[in-house]
Amino acid sequence: MSSSSHSKGTTELREAPAPLEANDVATVTVGTVVWFALFLVQLPFYGWYADHGHAWWIWTCLAGGGLGLIGLWYVRARRDAIARARAAETAAGD
Repeated sequence: MSSSSHSKGTTELREAPAPLEANDVATVTVGTVVWFALFLVQLPFYGWYADHGHAWWIWTCLAGGGLGLIGLWYVRARRDAIARARAAETAAGD
């Protein structure tokens, strides 16, 4: 084994990288649409799912869509708050 600084348990501290920004609204919207689509696709087969003890799959998709709507509200509010903060910083810097 080499006697590098890693083997002695010491590491150099580095500055943390900036967080990656993504289009959170689009991501959550797509996920929500997928959950609702899965719910609608499975709904005609409710009898089969119920007979085999898998009806909860359908309700899980509906819950995912509902939680996606809450998530969509959250990420839109977050996006708007970030935009307001950036505008305030820009106005304060002028």
